[in-house]
Amino acid sequence: MIKSLSIGKSASFLGLSVVTLRRWERLGKINSFRILGNHRRFFFDDLLKLHNSNKLHVGYARVSSHDQKRLRNPNKILR
Repeated sequence: MIKSLSIGKSASFLGLSVVTLRRWERLGKINSFRILGNHRRFFFDDLLKLHNSNKLHVGYARVSSHDQKRLRNPNKILR
């Protein structure tokens, strides 16, 4: 049996809002099918592929200004 999830459970699994998941479906980023009552369902395998390919990469850079360097020296008096 092929496992499928409702839109709410799918969104929760991906860490998204239902609105975002609907938008991604409309844009073709993920496919869904409809069941009785016109409810959307998503195949679990498709959700796994999207989950694994949708990793967020965050970069961090620290930039120090001249004023911040003065604040590092506690003995220096600021005017």
